[in-house]
Amino acid sequence: MTDTKVNLKVEGMHCTNCALSITKYLQKEGLPNAKVNYIDGEVSFELIKNKTREQIEKGIENLGYTVKHNHAGHHHGHDHSESGKFKFKNHWQRFIVCAIFTAPLLLHMLGLHNHFLMNPLVQLILATPVYLIGIDFFGRSAFRSALKGVPNMNVLIALGATAAYGYSLYGFMFNKGTDFLFFETAATTITLVFFGNYLEDKSIDTTQAALKKLAVSQKTMANMIAFDDEHKEQIFQVESKDLHVGDLILIKSGEHVPMDCKILWGEISVNEAIVTGESIPVEKKIKDTLIGGSIVENGTVKAQVTAVGENTVLAHILQMVKDAQTEKPPVQLMADRISAIFVPTVLSIALATVLINYFIVHQTFSESLLRSIAVLVIACPCAMGLATPAAVAVGLGRAAKNGILFKNAKSLDIFKNIKQVVFDKTGTLTTGQFQIAKYEILNTNNEFQNQIQDDDFKRIVYSLEKYSNHPIAQAITTNWKTKNEIRWTTIEEVKGLGMKATDKEGNEYIAGSFKAAQQLTTNYNHNIYIIKNNKLIGWIDVADEIRPEAKQVIQQLHQQNITTILLSGDKKEKCEAVAKLLNIDTVYSEQTPEEKLLKIAALNNTIPTAMVGDGINDAPALAKATVGISISNASQVAIQSAQVVLMNNGLQHLPLALALGKHTYITIKGNLFWALAYNILAIPVAACGLLGVYGPTYGALIMGMSDVVLAINSVWLNWKKIL
Repeated sequence: MTDTKVNLKVEGMHCTNCALSITKYLQKEGLPNAKVNYIDGEVSFELIKNKTREQIEKGIENLGYTVKHNHAGHHHGHDHSESGKFKFKNHWQRFIVCAIFTAPLLLHMLGLHNHFLMNPLVQLILATPVYLIGIDFFGRSAFRSALKGVPNMNVLIALGATAAYGYSLYGFMFNKGTDFLFFETAATTITLVFFGNYLEDKSIDTTQAALKKLAVSQKTMANMIAFDDEHKEQIFQVESKDLHVGDLILIKSGEHVPMDCKILWGEISVNEAIVTGESIPVEKKIKDTLIGGSIVENGTVKAQVTAVGENTVLAHILQMVKDAQTEKPPVQLMADRISAIFVPTVLSIALATVLINYFIVHQTFSESLLRSIAVLVIACPCAMGLATPAAVAVGLGRAAKNGILFKNAKSLDIFKNIKQVVFDKTGTLTTGQFQIAKYEILNTNNEFQNQIQDDDFKRIVYSLEKYSNHPIAQAITTNWKTKNEIRWTTIEEVKGLGMKATDKEGNEYIAGSFKAAQQLTTNYNHNIYIIKNNKLIGWIDVADEIRPEAKQVIQQLHQQNITTILLSGDKKEKCEAVAKLLNIDTVYSEQTPEEKLLKIAALNNTIPTAMVGDGINDAPALAKATVGISISNASQVAIQSAQVVLMNNGLQHLPLALALGKHTYITIKGNLFWALAYNILAIPVAACGLLGVYGPTYGALIMGMSDVVLAINSVWLNWKKIL
């Protein structure tokens, strides 16, 4: 049995530690390629022979998380047992319910000391539901994570709340007086942590906004064309998800293209900004492909669906960005290591806080316990876990919005080190669209009609090149199209040479490379040589036009202090002309694919190098570079060899991609600095009792706020001017 990839949606992950415990479980089960993204709850792995999907889902649920199922009939037995029980949908609901019970407990803060709410029994009645809701959520998760040996942040919350509630319960039962009553501490801590978790969820949603937009546009209505018994067209509406490959659809002005398709009739202009980040409409005609999710600006077409569901360009993009989010950049691995030892460290500090305050500083046990609870609550490592994923999510989102696809978060991270960029020439700095630059008809001397007329020459060339698929041949046939072409008796394409034909009179014609004409001339600088009966009758030069944006891109890279290099298989003169025109620093021309590889490897060994290619013949070199960047047509979205794909078949977003890499890293560093500094400062403040009697309450508030600060810093990356 082959390995099959499984994607699950898991709810209840709140920090890197949660993700860590699921990752460790999957690794322990021996599942390859385990990836866990706590930001959007995506868990993926490959199944092996002796494991079933159900077993793994059950294992994850035993850790205290919920596996979400989209389709009915896939539920486990134990779900039914819980179906009668009321379940909270989210942290906001938990917060509201808890707040209703907690608010009266805080009235004494207003100085109402003789109020009936000060009655220990009333406090117990109010605090108990909050404690139970809290323990149902935090306790269960804490217990399971501790059992698995990867204690998560909920351990700290559960311990803090339980210590406060348990101590108060003891005081109430043995009538120890108000010094022993911390019911409001237990209740406020739980309530505020739920509020903090709600804020964190909200922050994560904001960081995911750009991706959600992509996902939404996949759901549209489509006008399907069918034929009745009399072969008349009937049009009816279906949801885009119900379309199949091969279906015929009608797309009108103002509508979304429902799925990837190919135009069979009509012409339109389409806005493909959803995929390319480019809002200028693109003209499309018969045989052109349309990307699902793009918008028809004007015109009407009939088209045939070419891809649906997960095979569409948009689905590929979404999948790539999701995969990139589950990849951990090196910075994150460091944060993970800190998180893994964080909870045990904080528990030790909390224990030390009680002991030192009670035995050495001679505080009352109540005061010592309060300080210890404040340490537990304030030190939650949420902020640390959120630091990298939040920034990466925003960086990837902004990139996707501009038609830049990072296949993994590592390349986003590596971009900060790139000091030189290598460009392929044809199809990268140039459009790959050839134009006839000049041609010459040669005098054949020894025949009395010695000069072939211009029209005749063009007719001969068109008639020959019409049968070739070579891009240069296609450029010539487009420009020199004629009605009265020559009807050949025989015509063939000779590999490495060109087109060869004979006419009715038995004249032999060749349109080919210098190889075909090397007996007849020593000038090897032309693209195509035309030969009639073994005599050279003319030659044609074509030029590949330079991309309009190339010059500005090179200039922007130079402003970022990045060296530019041209690496091409083309002739020296041509490469040098392009380099001169664009101001490129270094040129390596006439390189075979093998030489390109060696050159990239050598450049890589000196400094981190990005390679930009059109992804077709550059695949090995792209894979070899520190970062391979492919300029892709949407149809080749999944070019395997490049780590970064620039979607709109253009270079203009290359400087933005490099700058985004740098600024994402700056944001991550800022986030990690904040998260660490906050913990280093907050823990001693809580341990020394500087937060006063409301230490745990302030601790819970400050903890929630620290996540918000991180989220704001990350989301700012969306608008920050980086170029």
